[in-house]
Amino acid sequence: MKATAEEQMEQPESSHDEGPTRAKRGKPEVVQDGFPRPVKLSRGDLYKPPTADELNQLKEAESLFHCSLLKMQMEELLKEVSLSERRKQLIDSFVQSVTEQLQTVPQTSEMELSDLSWLSGGVKVPFVLVPKATKGKFHMAPPISVTIMGSYPLGTCTKPGISVDLSVAIPADVLHPKDALNQRYPRKRAIYLAGLAQHLAASPAIGAMRYSCLHGNRLRPILLLSPPGKDSSSFTLRLHACPPPGFFKPSRFHPQRNNIRTDWYTGLGSSQPATSEPPTPHYNSSVLGDMLPRAHLQFLTAVSSQCAAFAEGVALLKVWLRQRELDQGVGCFSGFLGSMLLAYLLSCHRVSNTMTAYQLLRNSLHFLAFNDLTENGITLAKGPDSTAPSLAEFHTAFQVVFVDPSGHLNMCADMTACTYKQVQHEASLSLQFWDDPTVDGFHALLMTPKPMIRTSDHVFQLCELVKLQSCCKKLNLLSELMDHSGNYVLTALPFILSLLQRGLGQRVRLLTHSLTPDPEWPVESDAPKHSAQPPLSFGLLLNPEQAASVLERGPPADSPKAEEFRQLWGSRSELRRFQDGDITEAVVWDGETTCQKRLVPRQLITHLLQLHADIPESCVRYIGGMLDDVINVGHEVCSTGEEESLKVVQSYDDLSRKLWRLEGLPLSITSVQGAHPALRYTQVFPPVPLKLDYSFFDREKLSRSLVPHEVKPCPVYITPVKVICHMEGSGKWPRDRVAIRHIKAAFHISLGELLTQHHQYTCQPSPTHLDVWKDGLVFRIQVAYHREPQVLRESVSPEGLLIVRDNAEAQALEMATMQRPLLTSTLHGLQQLHPCFGAVCRLAKRWLGAQLFSDDITEDTADLLVASLFLQPAPFTPPGSPQVGFLRFLHLLSSFDWRNNPLVVNLNSQLTAADYTEIKNDFIASRESLPVMFMATPNDKKVSIWTKQAPTVQMLQRVVMVAAESLKILEPQLMDTSQIQDVRVVMRPPLDPYDVLIHLSPKQVPLLSQAVDPPHATFSRGILAGRVANTGGALPVIDFNPVTHYLAELRDAFGDLALFFYDPYGGTVIAVLWKPKAFSPLPFKTSQMVARRVEVSGEEAHTVPNVEAILEDFRVMGQGLVKSVEPRTERWVV
Repeated sequence: MKATAEEQMEQPESSHDEGPTRAKRGKPEVVQDGFPRPVKLSRGDLYKPPTADELNQLKEAESLFHCSLLKMQMEELLKEVSLSERRKQLIDSFVQSVTEQLQTVPQTSEMELSDLSWLSGGVKVPFVLVPKATKGKFHMAPPISVTIMGSYPLGTCTKPGISVDLSVAIPADVLHPKDALNQRYPRKRAIYLAGLAQHLAASPAIGAMRYSCLHGNRLRPILLLSPPGKDSSSFTLRLHACPPPGFFKPSRFHPQRNNIRTDWYTGLGSSQPATSEPPTPHYNSSVLGDMLPRAHLQFLTAVSSQCAAFAEGVALLKVWLRQRELDQGVGCFSGFLGSMLLAYLLSCHRVSNTMTAYQLLRNSLHFLAFNDLTENGITLAKGPDSTAPSLAEFHTAFQVVFVDPSGHLNMCADMTACTYKQVQHEASLSLQFWDDPTVDGFHALLMTPKPMIRTSDHVFQLCELVKLQSCCKKLNLLSELMDHSGNYVLTALPFILSLLQRGLGQRVRLLTHSLTPDPEWPVESDAPKHSAQPPLSFGLLLNPEQAASVLERGPPADSPKAEEFRQLWGSRSELRRFQDGDITEAVVWDGETTCQKRLVPRQLITHLLQLHADIPESCVRYIGGMLDDVINVGHEVCSTGEEESLKVVQSYDDLSRKLWRLEGLPLSITSVQGAHPALRYTQVFPPVPLKLDYSFFDREKLSRSLVPHEVKPCPVYITPVKVICHMEGSGKWPRDRVAIRHIKAAFHISLGELLTQHHQYTCQPSPTHLDVWKDGLVFRIQVAYHREPQVLRESVSPEGLLIVRDNAEAQALEMATMQRPLLTSTLHGLQQLHPCFGAVCRLAKRWLGAQLFSDDITEDTADLLVASLFLQPAPFTPPGSPQVGFLRFLHLLSSFDWRNNPLVVNLNSQLTAADYTEIKNDFIASRESLPVMFMATPNDKKVSIWTKQAPTVQMLQRVVMVAAESLKILEPQLMDTSQIQDVRVVMRPPLDPYDVLIHLSPKQVPLLSQAVDPPHATFSRGILAGRVANTGGALPVIDFNPVTHYLAELRDAFGDLALFFYDPYGGTVIAVLWKPKAFSPLPFKTSQMVARRVEVSGEEAHTVPNVEAILEDFRVMGQGLVKSVEPRTERWVV
């Protein structure tokens, strides 16, 4: 919510006529040459004690806020959302102009209500006239009063989206006391608005005119007016037509009374006694809402006058609601309700009149979190009259109850229980992280938007809303349809929500739904139909323990509840006998893999809606697994890698046990640790057990290992799963680095011999590691000695002194043998707590790879970024699906302030509040020398070892920009049915910025099948279908990817001239970007003539890169792999 330039310009300029300002301590400023100069203050002025007001502010900052920063942030936010004086002057001027215009509305002769021939200029009535026939007379007349109402006179009107309410009182002779019946009053109100629109259309003082509905209620249309000229978008004036004060008796609109007759609504003519007519509570509350705004404003004005911070407290509550998309639409928790809630808390002394805006917001959220208005409603009425309904009567008619000061109107009449439960949930969540010193409470609470697609784990939409008509018919909802004046969407919604709540049960923690936005349409158009609105969206906050269960276990067969269970599930319910001997009703859903089980709620929802609401599956658009295809590894059965990762982990566990039991080694093994992403469930495409086709390969002469065949496609890529095997410390270990390496090589040989002897594994030892072929997988065992990094840091000076100096070699070894295994085991534990952690990591890394960022945001860095989403999810809950986790990953990348803040990943909750403060202070003190992306963990508070080498400032800026664009494209695409449904669009990198593209031969790209858009042509890679042998067989070709070797050679040869980018997951293009300084001429030196040519200017000779030769080198170095080199010469000039 940063101030725009326009808003900054709105601040009033200081008057030049004002006298010279006074110094703070009463000393006049010394002005010389037109400039103020510092004055010398006496000792008494310098050390004057603070005033009582200053002491109060200091005490408040200390007791109420984590720090003075939070207090200043709140104050700045309030300044940001409040209206400037210039804006207020514009509003007052426009309101006065409109009021004058309204007083000149012409009088017309009386005519039938259904006769609209007097309306000219193409102006339409903003009302769906169904049924068409209505009794009554109507004539146009000037309003008896025009009053400004709502938040603007109260001082609680805030930016953005400034709306000012103007109440126009309809003359009493236009209305009839019986107009409350059969929509006569709402229709007269709508026709009166149309008459006002016709009159104002000719005025040059009015800009654009449109119709809308107050909070989406079609019975309460309003006229939106904008000022003309450049101020047209600065605010909106909303005209409300209201009955004159006291025209209708409030008792006429008791929630148990009927004001819509069945015979009139159905047109069947079979009249019933008024006593047997169904009540119309929602219709009644709509009419009542027009009668009470003046009284509400008087009440709120009286309350706010007693509490200095009332307006600011309401402003903060409005911001909180807006960020959660709860303040607009049908049945929303509007700013008006927020004002009334604060008034309630003040009137019943739950908060004090002297509290600050901060305290008012906190207490409001506390009240919302711990008070359920769906069960125990509240009332502002102190002494309601005898005709006012009781709270119990309100509860029978409405799902949420909050009664206004008159005692007659339920202000939450249109709100569903699910919406209030969402408000409760959000308030409870806000309180949880409010006092957490490790969370930036201000940003989480008031600055982070929470759209449904990024908040809910799964989302589904009802697309063809016209189908809800048949739903109302099947559920026999005629009475409710009359009450909602034919709005079948709002009629069916509570019943659909109740049905889904019953069916989903413990699978979800929260069920939410979108609030239908207020429709807007031109005054020349008819009111839109009920189906002409966006799809109805529902959000599921999943319970991870139960959401993916394929079994819905019901009551025992002889239980009275068995019939109810069968009625709910229909033909899917069947009797089953379980292992404990029980015979119960049960429903079993389809799902073999984790990926399929995650979508069990989809099966359940579509079945219930089809069975009970007559809504076909084709109308349900489920947004829960749309991104799964990008990381799908199953060919026959859909899988996103969980089962494949589990097989790798199980095979590793077996190998680990066998290593521990080995006998005959000179030193015992102290630990066996995995150091590969597959062992923490985060490998994008985890290794799968392979059965080799030996005829596809050649043989190495001595070891008889398999080697690639020259004329055949590149063989399948087999990734080695790295395992670190620590040997015990002993005095036998040498202190010389070369000798240590020899000892480790000997251990590799011994381990290979023992594994072959005892378990018949095929092993291939080398000086740096031991490769073990087991269960169709390759494990790369690396022996480690815990003191080796220290030995690498030690050196002896010529004088014989021992010098200990850190170096890159020691750091790399320490990371490979200590830090990475520790990270792997920690993240493995996180996967056990949050089952979708691994899938989110895979999606995130697939996106990074596809956008050519894998070398800048490494695998370990990406895993830590995703881990932070689960460990510090505020203001959200931890992600419950891969989709929502990926969207939050993109949001984190694009919105985090990497320049000014460290990202703290509190693994295993080891960091305390004091540690956070220490990390922040150290970060600020050493910012210039630290990595541009700084990530702190419990074992790495000061260095950020994972991001020390990459990314650079330029690459991080690029990542942030692409992440923001991806999010901007993906979120609307997921929610908007009108857009082309292709989520892979965010995985396709823009290649325009690059200077050269090296196109590779698909035949020699071993991971081609993992590409975002894999080609239709496939190549044999030397593998067979069938069961994989556990042991034996020739050693396969391990870790052989020609593209990786080619890239390494390119960077080694031309790394000083260009940057090389590649998608490691099946990419067929290497993108080349020349470095900015690559083409600067250098003085001629014979030792620096590699890939350069000489240019002579005058008597001086310089060298510049020989681009043609470099491009030829690209082809020659990649012979057999490179298909073509595409230079984009317009991008660079030699």
